[in-house]
Amino acid sequence: MKIILTEKITGLGTIGDTVEVKTGYARNYLLPNNKALRWSRENVALFEAQKAELQARHENARKAAEAKVDAVKNAKMYMIRQAGDTGQLYGSVSSRDIARTLKEVANVDISSAQVMLGSPIKSVGAFDTKIALHPDVIVPIKVYVARTNDEIEALVAGKVLTFGTKKVEEETTEEKKDEAKDEAEVKETTAESEAPESAEEK
Repeated sequence: MKIILTEKITGLGTIGDTVEVKTGYARNYLLPNNKALRWSRENVALFEAQKAELQARHENARKAAEAKVDAVKNAKMYMIRQAGDTGQLYGSVSSRDIARTLKEVANVDISSAQVMLGSPIKSVGAFDTKIALHPDVIVPIKVYVARTNDEIEALVAGKVLTFGTKKVEEETTEEKKDEAKDEAEVKETTAESEAPESAEEK
């Protein structure tokens, strides 16, 4: 579908650009949110009449976004999640989760579409992502995901968490103890079974 952008869209264009987009993207997102107009001669004329107002609105939105930059940068994005012994999460941390946490800890209200995460987080660790407060105001943040507050503190301190090693070592030690016990029982049983035979032979 051919449209006229009424605001800057990252990766698509700026105010006044005429671009081709998928029909679903236009109908479900751009047009209902007043981010674009369906292209037509009438709408081109309408845009030109409103261009100065739209540009002023864009500038005001950019300034409002810049006012939130420090709050986003200083937000403590600590997320406690259940995970297995290998550090793999029982579930994942999505863009929606990050947007919700940012609202809780920094009182910055954004949509999940403004979180430039890519794929969901599926393991414990420290992850870099970005928040698009505005197409011209993109803020890098770090998200910490762990099972406990102690693990969060370790990640914030720059430490690398290891999983499974201790348990494997413990299991190995127990296995060795069991093997030694089994061997001793076998030897004892063998000795007992051989003793009568030795007596009869005598």
